[in-house]
Amino acid sequence: MLPIIPGGAPDPCPPMPLVVPQVTRAGTWLLRSGIQRPNGGVARYYVADQERHLPVSTEITGYTVSALVYLHSLTKDEAYLERASAAAQFLAHTAWDPVSRTMPYDIGPPTYTYFFDCGIVIRGLLAAWRATGVEGYLARAAAVGKSIATDFAGAGDYHPILALPGKRPVERDSLTWSRSPGCYQLKAAMGWWDLWEATGDTHFRDLYDGVLAESLRTWTGFLPGHPDRLKVVDRLHAFLYFLEGLLPRAGEARCAAVLREGIAMAATRARSLAPEFERSDVYAQLLRIRLYADAAGVEPLDRDAAGCEALRLAEFQVSDSDPRLDGGFRFGRRPGGAIPHVNPVSTCFALQALELWETYGDGAAQPQRHLLI
Repeated sequence: MLPIIPGGAPDPCPPMPLVVPQVTRAGTWLLRSGIQRPNGGVARYYVADQERHLPVSTEITGYTVSALVYLHSLTKDEAYLERASAAAQFLAHTAWDPVSRTMPYDIGPPTYTYFFDCGIVIRGLLAAWRATGVEGYLARAAAVGKSIATDFAGAGDYHPILALPGKRPVERDSLTWSRSPGCYQLKAAMGWWDLWEATGDTHFRDLYDGVLAESLRTWTGFLPGHPDRLKVVDRLHAFLYFLEGLLPRAGEARCAAVLREGIAMAATRARSLAPEFERSDVYAQLLRIRLYADAAGVEPLDRDAAGCEALRLAEFQVSDSDPRLDGGFRFGRRPGGAIPHVNPVSTCFALQALELWETYGDGAAQPQRHLLI
């Protein structure tokens, strides 16, 4: 196994060709920056101005497994698969809490478990299983899927957070999206859909469809959702999770209509809020969902808008002599400058969005839903 090394508002989009950053630079950052820790887990992000990593996160590790598998599918470089396996081993064996039988938010000792995070872990483990054939990854993904179906069930929805070890629901906060149930949970529920595809157990598909029905009932109230415009940008990121979560049913008329309306809504809000706050993951998610919707025959690609979003996104990639920074993507920026976090989720989303944008329509294979990070 490879060693793990420790470790202002823009002007209107200019009429110039996009120079896509090398996806390999982002992949090298995942391999060499130290964001993946010696135990295989991945730190929440690197705080550049303090030169320190935040603690390991199971959710972020799940995203990174999916990204490393995706990079391996593009390059066939075994280094990516080795690191994906290390992260999947961490999730399946080190992070899994055998006492509570759940996937905790953090470890040492575990204090909370999040419905959303568990769904992302499921999808990461399944990505590793498809790439390696290791049955233990599928078994652990199914165990997580079964646990969240019962542990998080509320009165017609799913609790966002449970306190461990007793699995008591944490008090909800309607102004904090991650502490409230909502349509964004559909991306996590997509883990159930993927488990149905992997196992043939229709109960998993029915669980996804239940969250889909509730999300379609409530999605129009998710935005803006907060009086603070900066918080609306955060909610926009979560709203794009909802649009991604629609993809298993994108061919159905109602879901297709919501995707079309949701893409337009997200793009309009992103443009209006950009002078105050931009998040790289929002640009990456918006670009990806445009490409996936076009490939599904749901919404023709607006190439001008997508090109502008790709250009904005590319600006967040760091060029630096420090390997802890170089090739990674910064989280966001405000009028005062860039936010000094180099973020693995932003990097994973961005490398996929830019690679798809660079190759889309050039005879490359269409975007595959199961490879969506």
